[in-house]
Amino acid sequence: MNRTTVALLAALEAAIVVAIGLAISLVPLTILWAAQYHLAADWFSFWRASADIWLVGHGVNLTVSLDAQTAATLGLPGAAIPFQVTIAALGFAALTAGLGMRTGLRASETPYRATGAVSAIVAFAALTTIVTFTAGSAPVHPSVWQGVLLPPFVYAVGVAIGFGFAALRAERADAQDRGARTGSDGRLDALTGWVTRIPPMVRDAAATAFRAGSGAAAIVIAGAALVLTVLIFGNYGGIISLYEQLQAGALGGAALTIGQLAFLPNLVIWLASWMVGPGFAIGTGSSVSPIGTELGPLPGLPLFGVIPGGGFSFGLVGILVPLVAGFLAAALLRSRAARLRDLHGTPGLLVAALGIGIVAGIELGLLAWWSSGALGPGRLHDVGPNPWLVGSIAAAEVAVAAVIGLLAGGRARR
Repeated sequence: MNRTTVALLAALEAAIVVAIGLAISLVPLTILWAAQYHLAADWFSFWRASADIWLVGHGVNLTVSLDAQTAATLGLPGAAIPFQVTIAALGFAALTAGLGMRTGLRASETPYRATGAVSAIVAFAALTTIVTFTAGSAPVHPSVWQGVLLPPFVYAVGVAIGFGFAALRAERADAQDRGARTGSDGRLDALTGWVTRIPPMVRDAAATAFRAGSGAAAIVIAGAALVLTVLIFGNYGGIISLYEQLQAGALGGAALTIGQLAFLPNLVIWLASWMVGPGFAIGTGSSVSPIGTELGPLPGLPLFGVIPGGGFSFGLVGILVPLVAGFLAAALLRSRAARLRDLHGTPGLLVAALGIGIVAGIELGLLAWWSSGALGPGRLHDVGPNPWLVGSIAAAEVAVAAVIGLLAGGRARR
């Protein structure tokens, strides 16, 4: 393929990614428009609603200004005053990043990797700009600059991850084949020379910390996802009763289910924050943590039925998850632990363990920050975990467990 073909195909793939994300909410709303409103209502109002949902899923803030009658109907304190919705339904962001990773993998297989990646990101940004400028309506106004920048940023992160996986696959190839794929412009040699100037102990510890820290964060998130699955099945009856109380009908229930599926990654991160220790809040003054649960009135989402008013029955057992995650992630890197011990002694292991905790803390803290925000007016302004507490406590827990894991892994290898 020539350069133009690669660029056009990458742009087409980016357009498909945008279309998939918008269709998740637009298709049910269009069916609602046809079945309930009999094609009589303005379809573009449903388009704007879908665009708003898609933008919120990528972290774009919405400013909501309700009239007095609508605010009184909702019955939410402070709804008559303009408020912001800043929480992101991370299901949309996860989908965009995952499809972006696929784009990066496909672009890395062509002879014009940079052209394909840049073309896809530029096309995605152009389409996102169109969606942002057509999303605004009288009651809801998305942030324009966030709408233009944040969705392409999420897509670019996915493309970069795809490139990273392609680079890892290239590492396993022989040196001659890898050199042929990376080109002869000397950029890889320059990067290698820059890396070799880093002190050996810092370089080896950083490589170990990045892999094990990311692994520990992934284990915590996987544990939280497993616990959420168990809670959903265990509280199935309560969730169904909340659906029945809403009386949303078949189409309304389907739309509500799609919205909650987009919100599932947020709940997973909240449970991970609960396991770390700080927990999370659903409204100002509320707290759901291992040491106690204080809940006020909850939003009418059936998925919130998994949160018991008296707290989770497994208590402080969940705090063992980040400790086990740090130990396992460090112990599994036995060869690297032995190499660190042989080359740099115990100080090298301690530096690596500190780095593992820092990497895991930063990653979990960023996830906690992205999963929290304002869900509505009044007390719903504060929803989600505190990212600073989550990051710092997770870093301390994982670092302590990583010290034991690295020492155990290095001794077992020896």
